[in-house]
Amino acid sequence: MKVRFTEEQIIKILKEHEAGKKAVDIVREYNITEQTFYRWKSKYGGMDVSEAKRLKQLEEENRRLKEMVADLSLDNKILKDVLSKNV
Repeated sequence: MKVRFTEEQIIKILKEHEAGKKAVDIVREYNITEQTFYRWKSKYGGMDVSEAKRLKQLEEENRRLKEMVADLSLDNKILKDVLSKNV
């Protein structure tokens, strides 16, 4: 079963590590892999909860913008193809 942690929970876990708790103990306590712990640490290390929420908002906005660019590029290509066939 895959357990999802919120940004708040992840930052709380990382703060425990910063306070001196060993990574091995944290991994065992929260039943996560070391790989997950260190991925969280690289992504959220040193952040506050508000910064993590802002990061998530920016990632979502970036995803939407990339989708829009892909759609517009496809529309542009279709229009160019239609115009080239009409000429």
